[in-house]
Amino acid sequence: MASRLLLRACVLSTQHLKNNVAIRPLQRAFATAKGIPSDEEQATGLERRALQSLKGGKDPYSILKPKVYAGTKEDPHIVPSINDKRLVGCLCEEDNTAIVWFWLHEGEMARCPSCGSHYKLVPHELPH
Repeated sequence: MASRLLLRACVLSTQHLKNNVAIRPLQRAFATAKGIPSDEEQATGLERRALQSLKGGKDPYSILKPKVYAGTKEDPHIVPSINDKRLVGCLCEEDNTAIVWFWLHEGEMARCPSCGSHYKLVPHELPH
């Protein structure tokens, strides 16, 4: 008995909602757009450029986590720069609070004076 009453109440409420004018524009909007648009479909401007480049396998704005390098002479830490020199800070030990600062110049490999890690400056072009 209770289930019949619940079923009738649901049918009556859905009929009432179908006749409601406020619901009709939403139904038409979703019917023409074939659902809710994805992030790529509704992104504009800088966000759209970033999504397109990430889809193509590039990371122009350094959004992704950088690669891990060993810091040896054969596999130095890569430091991107738009200039021909850059100031670099090295945390030689994991729990160290003192930062060792030194300059990197394009075309030369530099070594941290404290821990001996190797760093190399590579040119980086801005995407815009």
